[in-house]
Amino acid sequence: MIDLAQHDNGSFVALKDVSARQNISIKYLEQITSLLSKFGLLLSVRGPQGGYKLAKRPEEYTIGEILRITEGSLAPVSCLETPANTCARKDYCKTLKLWEGLNKVITEYLASITLDDLVHENAETEYFTYMI
Repeated sequence: MIDLAQHDNGSFVALKDVSARQNISIKYLEQITSLLSKFGLLLSVRGPQGGYKLAKRPEEYTIGEILRITEGSLAPVSCLETPANTCARKDYCKTLKLWEGLNKVITEYLASITLDDLVHENAETEYFTYMI
């Protein structure tokens, strides 16, 4: 996604070009781009002039949404993977509040960083600064 944002000139970018620049196998990129296209984050065109490009502007993507599509749930424990916690132990679990808090921090943190932030490396100075 960062590579596509960096090389956005209005036309589609071939996976072989992304593969060469990022040293990532085309097979792996095909899996990722397939998911991202399916969920509407990327546009794709087949053929010699085909490739991929972002469906939205980089500032409209959060890293959280990208990671949830490519990696699945980001919840620290399985009982928090769905909105309704159906765990039989939830009413007396001594650590549930801990996991809920961590899940909230992860979710909010990843929602606060956009693809544009990473493209312009603002994240290094603004978003990767922690205070405990």
